[in-house]
Amino acid sequence: MKNKLFSMMTISAFGLSFAGCSASFSTGDNTLAAVKPTNTASSPGANKPANSASTANSTAKTEKPKTTLQDEKKPEGKAKTASKSNPVPESWVYVYDEAKGYGFSVPEGSKGEVETVSGVDVMTVTTPNDVDIFVLSYKDKTLTKENLLEDAVAFLEEMGQKVTPGNLKAESDDYAVADATTVHPTRGKGKLRILVGTDVTDNYVMILGAEDAKFAPNEKTIDEIWGSFEMWSGGASNN
Repeated sequence: MKNKLFSMMTISAFGLSFAGCSASFSTGDNTLAAVKPTNTASSPGANKPANSASTANSTAKTEKPKTTLQDEKKPEGKAKTASKSNPVPESWVYVYDEAKGYGFSVPEGSKGEVETVSGVDVMTVTTPNDVDIFVLSYKDKTLTKENLLEDAVAFLEEMGQKVTPGNLKAESDDYAVADATTVHPTRGKGKLRILVGTDVTDNYVMILGAEDAKFAPNEKTIDEIWGSFEMWSGGASNN
């Protein structure tokens, strides 16, 4: 399969690139409930450092037992954020494709659609902060994660982009992530983060990208999105 699959796809049907999608997403009742992503390693606030100030200068012979920090309710009103360079949205919605067995969280207000082309389901999503997402799902028990990365590159190249992928880094037996750069013939340079996941038969590719200048300010949000991706088929590890 590899690149041949996407060379046969009618990519022009989507008319999308990483310089701004304008799709619309709907579910059966045209509504998506706003939810917070589960507090996993990739959810907002999950990786905040512990309060360890002043420990370097401590000279006490005995340490008092530390209290486990608990989740606290935010005060009312608008707070001043220490840095606005990487804001992570507070409100999220969960997108679930029951037929294909996967789901993930996106910032509230995201828009998208799903189409099937040549046996490949392609979900396209654009977030309010200009992060563009493609999720490809298809069956082929012969594919490796490296093959899926090749498919991601071929998919984008069919839309006229020149893509230079980096190496895959394993997140687990089921998932791996790679960064890539892209050049659109009219819209310039962009950066990508590509998640691939596979089990015995089902394969998933999530491509997240933004224009060069917009990638770094939205990188935390990008990591939240791919980190929330879930598949219920068991994965390569069958767990």
